Amino acid sequence: MTKKYIVTLTPEEREQLQKMVSSGVERVRKLTHARILLKADAGWQDADIGVALDVSVSTIERVRRRFVEEGLEAALNRRSSQRKYSYKLDGEAEAHLIALACSQPPEGHARWTLRLLADKMVELSYVDSISHETVRQTLLRNELKPWQKKEWCIPPQANAEFVYHMEDILDVYTRPADDHHPVVCFDETPAQLVSETRLPLPPLPGQPERYDYEYRREGVANLFMFFAPFQNWRHIKVTARRTKADWAECMRELVDEMFPEAETIIVVQDQLNTHNPAALYEFFDPAEAKRILDRLEFHYTPKHGSWLNMAEIEFSVLSRQCLKQRIPDRETLAQEVAAWEAERNSNKATVDWRFTTNDARIKLRRLYPSVHL
Repeated sequence: MTKKYIVTLTPEEREQLQKMVSSGVERVRKLTHARILLKADAGWQDADIGVALDVSVSTIERVRRRFVEEGLEAALNRRSSQRKYSYKLDGEAEAHLIALACSQPPEGHARWTLRLLADKMVELSYVDSISHETVRQTLLRNELKPWQKKEWCIPPQANAEFVYHMEDILDVYTRPADDHHPVVCFDETPAQLVSETRLPLPPLPGQPERYDYEYRREGVANLFMFFAPFQNWRHIKVTARRTKADWAECMRELVDEMFPEAETIIVVQDQLNTHNPAALYEFFDPAEAKRILDRLEFHYTPKHGSWLNMAEIEFSVLSRQCLKQRIPDRETLAQEVAAWEAERNSNKATVDWRFTTNDARIKLRRLYPSVHL
């Protein structure tokens, strides 16, 4: 006789299944299995459960058996495939596959696919036959992932110009905190403005907030970051664009409004075409431009070395904590970043910079030119 698997739920399991069924947010298969268990626990016969839920008796028996032998989770969830692929590549063939995956893809293709690699292995007579699944499994268990690419800022090799600007910035970061000579890291970044096309649905018990995948583009705004790490202070200015005129006005505000009592403000910034002290003479009269410049001391990060600007770290925090939402216009953007800025300043958050010139000469020695006497 077929073994009868008796379903007896604990009060906690019964409550969990009832909540799952009433919420209705799980997959249909999982909800059906939950209903089977509830009815079996209530003493229903398999035939009656089958009629009520429109499922076969064999399915009901299978759910009962999994519950008794493996537990509640196994009974609710679909069993993962136990299929195992058998394949065999010797070391030489595997080396050929890795080398092929690291090479340029065929003409007309932006990248290698698993099927392209399998066909090419056969075409080059490395193997008699091979499936794309064998290719996938072989590449997966190797540390080298040739299909992965990452955008990176690659500095030049043995470049004296890079080294000069890098060590200059690192020396600035070792200066003692001085309110009369504050260090201010300056940078900018664009911010995409998008609005909702449909109102989001608020969260409900057992159901998260839902928003539509469709959105409307509302243009781009620009964010200027002023970050004084030694004063635990930052300010973000929202503008429509980033031009020389905007940069010149930022420098005037830095001198007259943000640090009016400072003797000299040390400004760390990237080598952008808009970050040009001559721009002050384009938009202010000579006396005013000279007055502003006399209060500023500029230090530039090396090209392909903008990671040395601590303002980029603050932008990273801003992006993760504030900008990962749909912001429809510049006014809303200004409100959101102002609230973020006020909280960060009140918490006296800053960057604990520990990378020094001595570290650079060891870890980045490839960037230093060889000296031939």
